[in-house]
Amino acid sequence: MTSGDVLVVTTTHDAEEKARELAGLVVRERLAACAQVYPVASVYWWDGEVQSGPEWRIDFKTRADLADRLTAFVREHHGYETPEVVAVPVVAGSDAYLAWVAAETAR
Repeated sequence: MTSGDVLVVTTTHDAEEKARELAGLVVRERLAACAQVYPVASVYWWDGEVQSGPEWRIDFKTRADLADRLTAFVREHHGYETPEVVAVPVVAGSDAYLAWVAAETAR
């Protein structure tokens, strides 16, 4: 597996418990090898004005060929009307880690 075959897919949630629950669901479904959950301060445009508030970011490590399935799964299990789902390619990484991501995700 090359670095271009791996993505970091990000979403956010409004509560830590919801973020951890979604992270666990995705990893159990083997749509990501792991998920990192951490607090962020978000500023965004919504309902015609600038909004801000705390959110919990989830970064999923997954294979590029699972991006569509992961995106659909997040949309289905997320409480937001328009959840963020952004995929960023991994451009470099340790061979052992990239192989682990490949081994621990759905085939």
